[in-house]
Amino acid sequence: MSTANDKIAAENAAKKFKVKHHRGMLIVIHVVCIILACLSILPFWVMIVNATRSTTEIQQTAVSLIPSKFLLNNFKILTGKSFHPMVGFGNSLIISTFSTLLTVYFSSLTAYAIVAYDWKLKKAFFSFIVGVMMIPAQVTMIGFYQMVYKLGLTNRLIMLILPAIAAPATVFYMRQYLYPTLSMEIVEAARIDGAREFGIFNKIVLPIMKPAIATQAIFCFVNSWNNLFTPLVLLTKQEKFTMPIMVSLLRGDIYKTEYGSVYLGLTLTVLPLIVVYFILSRYIIAGVALGGVKS
Repeated sequence: MSTANDKIAAENAAKKFKVKHHRGMLIVIHVVCIILACLSILPFWVMIVNATRSTTEIQQTAVSLIPSKFLLNNFKILTGKSFHPMVGFGNSLIISTFSTLLTVYFSSLTAYAIVAYDWKLKKAFFSFIVGVMMIPAQVTMIGFYQMVYKLGLTNRLIMLILPAIAAPATVFYMRQYLYPTLSMEIVEAARIDGAREFGIFNKIVLPIMKPAIATQAIFCFVNSWNNLFTPLVLLTKQEKFTMPIMVSLLRGDIYKTEYGSVYLGLTLTVLPLIVVYFILSRYIIAGVALGGVKS
């Protein structure tokens, strides 16, 4: 009897130790996550706070966590320049939205063609896409500008949107996601039922790719919104300027750099990115949860 009681006591002690160890690990994980969250939020908070401070306050104390009272003054300075930030905001929104839609749709369509069909030179085509990924955009900018100039399409927002159709990195990512995910039995069943190829892609394949589309949409929108080099080359009219160009012009004021208005412009630039992330992040989380259930 004593031996059985000792075993039961040992098992209970082991269970209590495991529970305490598990609780301790949870506490450590939560503390680390809270610290990382604070470190991630801190730069954004400092930027927002600096948008409410004057240039003198920023120069005297670079970092402050307490908002000041110069937000309206900074907004007047920002809107009092020769350009209009709201126009740049609208231009950036148009370019980023349509570029993102074109990129994710046509990249998904290309990835589907690579995965679902067997055709000659498919491997060579995919290798070509991977090779194009290695070429920096700056290398092709001179030729691209010459083509746009000969076509008379400079200062046109359309030339900042149409090139988004060809996105090798997005095609590569979509192909890597679709290859283990897409079941060809579903595609074959849809074909037997009389569905057309574009109908299969739009109604069956695209819903399967929602997590990948949401992920790439975030990256594409951020890259397009923050793009400064290409718009700076193609756009010369102020009414066509994007938000990054206008923020760069604020920093390059020859008389005096108003740091408060610069931070306010940066804050306005970042806000759409945060909104897009919160809208699309739920699809990423849903995809991860679905993958966990399947596995």
